Amino acid sequence: MREYMVQFEIAGPVAIFTRPDCGAAFVSYPPPTHSAVKGMFECVAWFKSAFIRPTKVEICAPIQYQTYMTNYGGPLRKSNQISKGSPYQLVATILADVCYRVYGEVEAFTQAPQNINHLHALQDIFLRRLEKGQLYHTPFLGWKEFAPSYFGPLRPETRVDESINLSLPSMLFSVFDRPTNGRRAAQYRQDVQVKKGVLDYA
Repeated sequence: MREYMVQFEIAGPVAIFTRPDCGAAFVSYPPPTHSAVKGMFECVAWFKSAFIRPTKVEICAPIQYQTYMTNYGGPLRKSNQISKGSPYQLVATILADVCYRVYGEVEAFTQAPQNINHLHALQDIFLRRLEKGQLYHTPFLGWKEFAPSYFGPLRPETRVDESINLSLPSMLFSVFDRPTNGRRAAQYRQDVQVKKGVLDYA
């Protein structure tokens, strides 16, 4: 059976892919999560009957952490902070100067409408829109305020950082129970390995 592969490159000054196992502290995983890169694919193109499943990510810059502070003014503040209109100071440990090459495969979610090859169609639309910079909305590196400095086709000068080898005891895989139209039900993968700068989501 023919495979319909797509890929993109994304880079930015800051990123965060939050680890739920850190509790109230906001700390980033070193690589992006499966859910995060799936959302990046969907910034470019999506169908109701097919979706792009992330297959792997290549880390193309050294892993660097830095402290980030911002004022949070949302509904998760304490009641007295809300009543006073006071923001909550949020401290996070984020990634700095990131660059990733992301790969995915188009898969069917439901039967194709009118028996068209919706897998090839989604692949073609994704690659064409990526090349032209046509997006449904701006992709982001974890938090929406973390906009990329580059998002587009793979650049020939970008190289995988093969010095990166990591072992993660547990990593968030997906926030929902289905690829599309799912209900919130977090899924995790155990003993996740990054080998020579590559994380295989399978």
